[in-house]
Amino acid sequence: MPKTARPDGPTRAWKPQRRAPRRGAYHHGDLRRALIDAALDLAREGGAEAVTVREVARRAGVSPGAPFRHFTDRTQLMTAVAEEAMARLRAEIDAGLAAERGDDPLRRLHTLGTAYLRWVERNPTHFQIVSRRDCIDFEGSAALVGNNAAIQSLMRTLLLEAREQGRLRPADVRLTEIMSRAFAYGLARMHTDGHFPSWDVAPEETGAVMAQALGLFVSLLGVDPPGAQAAHRGGRGGAKGAARRKSPSRGPTRASR
Repeated sequence: MPKTARPDGPTRAWKPQRRAPRRGAYHHGDLRRALIDAALDLAREGGAEAVTVREVARRAGVSPGAPFRHFTDRTQLMTAVAEEAMARLRAEIDAGLAAERGDDPLRRLHTLGTAYLRWVERNPTHFQIVSRRDCIDFEGSAALVGNNAAIQSLMRTLLLEAREQGRLRPADVRLTEIMSRAFAYGLARMHTDGHFPSWDVAPEETGAVMAQALGLFVSLLGVDPPGAQAAHRGGRGGAKGAARRKSPSRGPTRASR
C-alpha cells in the first residue's frame, strides 16, 4: 500500500512534538536554583512555615521526588536559602566598606551597620529565613558559620581599633560587640515584623529612622579623640579671652558713676 504524504510536506519519519514546559518550570537543568527560588517565593508569600518540599517541587514544575536529588530534606533546602542570604549580606558589607574612604574605626563600624540594615530592607525574606535557626542547620553549614565568623571578626577588630585609639567608651569589647549586634538586629526585626507604624513611623520613613537610630547608637559608643576635648575647650576659652581683650571699653562701670 503506497505511503500517503502528510499535508504539511513530503513524506518523512514523523516525530511527536515535545510539549512546551509548564510556566515556572526550571530551565537549562538548573534544578537546584529553581528549588531555592521556589522556596524563597513561598516564604515571601506565607512565611517559613509555608515552605514544604512537595510545594516547592510543584512550584518548580518537577515531580515530588525531584528535589531530593539536591536536598535530603526541608531543613537542607532552607539552609541553602540561608546560605544565599548570608552571601548577599557579605557582598553588601564588602561593597559598603569598599566605598568608605576614611579609616576611622567607628565610622567604619557605622558603615557596616548601614550595610546590614540596607541588606534587610532589600532582602526581608532572606533575613527572616537566616534568622530562623529552628528551620536551618546553621552549625552544619560551613558557609553560614564562616561568613558569620568573618562579620563578627570584623566588628571586633573595629571596636578594638577604636579602643586602642582612645575612641571607645570604657567597656568590655565583647559586650559592646554583642550589644551592637543586638541593636542592629532589633531595628531589622522591628522593620520586617511591621512594628514601626505602632511607633508613629510611616512606611516611607522607616529607612531614615533606622539610619538615624544607628547613627545615634554609634555616637554613644565613642568619645572624642584624646586631646580633642581639651583643645576644644581651650580654643573656646582662648577665643573668648581674645574677644574680651580686643573689645573696646564699654564705658564707666556703675561703681565709677
